[in-house]
Amino acid sequence: MVPALAEILASARVVALPMNTRFRGVDVREALLFEGPQGWAEFSPFTEYADAEAATWLAAGIADAWHPRPAAVRDGIRVNATVPAVAAGRVAEVLARFDGCRTAKVKVAEAGQSLADDVARVRAVRAEMGPEGRIRIDANAGWNVDEAERAIHALAPFDLEYAEQPCATVDELAELRERIRYLDIPIAADESVRKADDPLAVARAGAADLLVIKAQPLGGAERALRIVAEAGLPVVVSSALDTAVGLSLGAALAAALPALDYDCGLGTASLFADDVADARPRGGLVSAARVIPDPSALARLEAPADRREWWLDRLTRCHALLAAGDR
Repeated sequence: MVPALAEILASARVVALPMNTRFRGVDVREALLFEGPQGWAEFSPFTEYADAEAATWLAAGIADAWHPRPAAVRDGIRVNATVPAVAAGRVAEVLARFDGCRTAKVKVAEAGQSLADDVARVRAVRAEMGPEGRIRIDANAGWNVDEAERAIHALAPFDLEYAEQPCATVDELAELRERIRYLDIPIAADESVRKADDPLAVARAGAADLLVIKAQPLGGAERALRIVAEAGLPVVVSSALDTAVGLSLGAALAAALPALDYDCGLGTASLFADDVADARPRGGLVSAARVIPDPSALARLEAPADRREWWLDRLTRCHALLAAGDR
């Protein structure tokens, strides 16, 4: 059941979190937080997403605030560092914010940058992490098949753990996977899962070796667990640039998985200069416990009035879609 809109609005807080480094095209990450019977939850679809897609994110927040989280089989989650598309000279500065992380996800294929920039960045990460560090790259579907093959071949000497969403479509991922089989670098699917009408299509097509799972875009932890079980592939639980509240939902999902073979992308609190609670990794781990936002942080990070109204209007529209059964 979808709770009444008034129940959500009663506690709704819109926050704007400043970032240490521009990431995913933003310097400030906005989110709407609200409290239900089980605790605080988050609604933070990216601003460019249409209401139909955003409503799935609201369903995840409602489920988290009104229903118990799945049973956990672990208390702590090992996480990766995330390196935005920064110049190679800034890599050490970025990695220093991720205490104890043995794995780094490096953004590549950034608009306006070149393959040489990607190579320099990944080389710098390898130099900082040493031979035992794990490096994965994330292209956010930024390459076609030919570009992806060339880029992965150029980056292969840095001992890649996997390449995340190098191309946009399931067919492209399948073709690329065949082309680079000789390199023994797995392909991970992210957008092909969380933005797809059928999140299992990529697994059925044999287009990926593992899946990147995000709780909010998939409608919550329970639905994500069902997708993982049906897909039958290893998974990495990652964040959608969530606040500490949303990250705790991702950690709850990761904590409930029977197997967790890869470090998770849930250390992204270290990308923020300020947050509603401290969810940064310690010793390469984050807690699976539910987060309670700090009242003083909620006040300090409150979004401007016009942005608050924008988010409340969006919440109202998405709630109407859920109430009507359209999502």
